[in-house]
Amino acid sequence: MTDTGPLFVSSGDLISDRRYKAAVELAGRGDFAAAADLLAQTVEIAPGFATAWFALGAIHDRLGDRDGAVAAFEAASRADPDDFHGARLQLARLGAGAAAPAMSEPYLRRLFDQYAARYDAALSEHLHYRGPAVLREAVETALRRLGRAIRFSSLLDLGCGTGLAGAAFRPAVERLVGVDLSAAMIARAQAKTLYDRLVVGEVADFLADEIADGATYDLVLAADIFVYVNDLAPILIGVARVLAPTGIVAFTVETHSGAGIALLPTLRFAHGEAYLRDVIAAAGLRLLTLERAAIRTEKAVPVAGLVIVAGGRGGGAGGN
Repeated sequence: MTDTGPLFVSSGDLISDRRYKAAVELAGRGDFAAAADLLAQTVEIAPGFATAWFALGAIHDRLGDRDGAVAAFEAASRADPDDFHGARLQLARLGAGAAAPAMSEPYLRRLFDQYAARYDAALSEHLHYRGPAVLREAVETALRRLGRAIRFSSLLDLGCGTGLAGAAFRPAVERLVGVDLSAAMIARAQAKTLYDRLVVGEVADFLADEIADGATYDLVLAADIFVYVNDLAPILIGVARVLAPTGIVAFTVETHSGAGIALLPTLRFAHGEAYLRDVIAAAGLRLLTLERAAIRTEKAVPVAGLVIVAGGRGGGAGGN
């Protein structure tokens, strides 16, 4: 999933806001040069207007003016320290600033809140999303190798979204818990009445609270959320600490041919296989299965992905 539309945060000045909206209308009609001129006038009057700076960066990018785009996105970033607009990601995409900066909570929350109403339909109808089914198959394969049935007393669904993964595993689970940063996504999951407990919160913070409370889970899932996380190490360390002794964790990622973390043109992260093996081992987890899988398609092209299952302290022998 990529950003679904521009974010408008008022400059606090009515005239500047009107200029911005007029520029957006010009861009919508294809007159990008005129839109850029009007936005340049707008930010000269309102230099702290992050939304206008971001729009100016996007238009310069559309016009092939990389230097102009970088300058505008840098100004947007300075005016928007919480990165609601995602300027840091755009700078990374353009090869300026950090290569794979963390996505801010405000950016992710806004992104998913505005996408929630059409999330299920978009994934199934346009992206042919297979994440939950692929995870279910991978978990069944790993358990079969361990001589265990697919039955869990407790499952933690990280970044549960609207509950697509929860629905795939609910028949095999006694207690299902989900956490997601987006309140709108959680509301959609709540309406499906699949979960025994749903929490609006950041995943790492939630794991820290569960660790402090002594909670344990037999299965932890992360279906398609790690594409929005640059460094997986802190989360996997937290997951290892909430896994029951024979518990397992299963997750999907997008991948690339390199060894580390890459920000893709889609503004999602891809993780190299060597990096994944390293962070799994560093978390004290045992790799059980690692398989290539097309989790989704984009523009009719399968997206390169991996599906991974790892075990906790007593989770069984290592795999491939």
